[in-house]
Amino acid sequence: MEHKVDEVLNQIADYALNDNIGDDESLSVAAEVLMDSLGCAMLSLNYPACTKVLGPIVPGQPSEGSYVPGTDFYLDPVQAAFNLGTMIRWLDYNDCWLAQEWGHPSDNLGGILTTADYLSRKNRREGKQTLKVEDVLKTAIKAHEIQGILALDNSLNREGLDHVLFVKVATTAVTVSMLGGTKEEVVNAISNAWIDNGSLRTYRHFPNAGSRKSWAAGDATSRGVWLSFLSLRGEMGYPTALSASQWGFEDVMMDGKPLTLAQELNDYVMKHILFKISFPAEYHAQTAAECAFELHKEVADKLEEVEEIVINTHESATRIIDKKGPLVNPADRDHCLQYITAIALIYGNITADHYEDNIANNPIVDELRNKMIVREDQSYSQDYLDPAKRSIANAVQIKFKDGTSTDKIEKHYPIGHRFRREEGRPLLYKKFEENVSTQFSKEHTANLKSMFLKKKELFNMDVDEFMDNWKR
Repeated sequence: MEHKVDEVLNQIADYALNDNIGDDESLSVAAEVLMDSLGCAMLSLNYPACTKVLGPIVPGQPSEGSYVPGTDFYLDPVQAAFNLGTMIRWLDYNDCWLAQEWGHPSDNLGGILTTADYLSRKNRREGKQTLKVEDVLKTAIKAHEIQGILALDNSLNREGLDHVLFVKVATTAVTVSMLGGTKEEVVNAISNAWIDNGSLRTYRHFPNAGSRKSWAAGDATSRGVWLSFLSLRGEMGYPTALSASQWGFEDVMMDGKPLTLAQELNDYVMKHILFKISFPAEYHAQTAAECAFELHKEVADKLEEVEEIVINTHESATRIIDKKGPLVNPADRDHCLQYITAIALIYGNITADHYEDNIANNPIVDELRNKMIVREDQSYSQDYLDPAKRSIANAVQIKFKDGTSTDKIEKHYPIGHRFRREEGRPLLYKKFEENVSTQFSKEHTANLKSMFLKKKELFNMDVDEFMDNWKR
């Protein structure tokens, strides 16, 4: 007896196989997402905690594989996806999506780009057509959309699950399509992705916050690639993986709540994606940092006189990054609203280095944290979920021991928001240049930046040629 396929599986599969996705705006933003993600990946290579988990699982070079940008690794596409996905996400500096569930849709590029490189090199050897960068961008639009629309109404975090499950589902769907799979093969693969379940959020929260949060997305996107190859070998799927009574994902993990797609899948998420432009910090804290930057000059010489720091924020921030007590490592610190705000007040700047021990050991950091009061503003929480606004609002005000206080500085939209796209674009290219220059010469960096400035030529570039530009 055949069972009807769950509607969410059907909708995702139909969308993944739709070639008519993306317009000029979403393709242009997708190119900037690709640029920004690779810049973040290059910056991550400065940190031994990241580079120690890269490379092959066992020594030896595959006959067919993918290059890992910024390295000399040539790996099978599954392990290459883990490497690149880990590099993109390591410093919490790539793009962001905020809804009932949070996440970083460019995490999927680990699987997308390495699969496209593998296919292009294989096709070239076989005398077939290579993939173009435009194919990568259209696939990225799809992955962003699948992950982002799932996130609108379905909260994994409330069930203790990590958002990277949506990365795994999205990568799986689009890479099966890239590899030439049928609708049945897409459904089979993504049903297995759901049955995999997701990792617990344990590694994102006290007392266990740790570096796994920096490679969790690499793990998810590589798993998506692996499930895609498995499906193309004829491995079966599970048509009611979501809805099956007692044993399906919805009953086991979501307390019986059905998974839904809040709106038709198109290119909404890519057009509304949030960039982290000015500094690496968990996105719910970005506007708090911007407020603190404004206050820095006024308070930098008066930090010993601070009596109280009031942070007004939105509900998601109180749930994920309102942290008191010890912060034991960089992964803990870059997900702490109070730490990020304190660093911005003290230094007037935030870089990845500000999460390292030598900065965290500055006693004034914890002194300021201990003086912070975090309060939810209901209007901020409402605007956060409003599809017409998608604000990420914070406000910061400092009160001094002599009874005086600063103005209450309020920011509704961070510079990476769609509402500030034109203001942020030049800074996004500057961020890319600075990140890439940590790994490549000035001339090579300029050439890489030039590729992204010439959109028409970029879109028509063969993927393997594009990847060759990132070799060490």
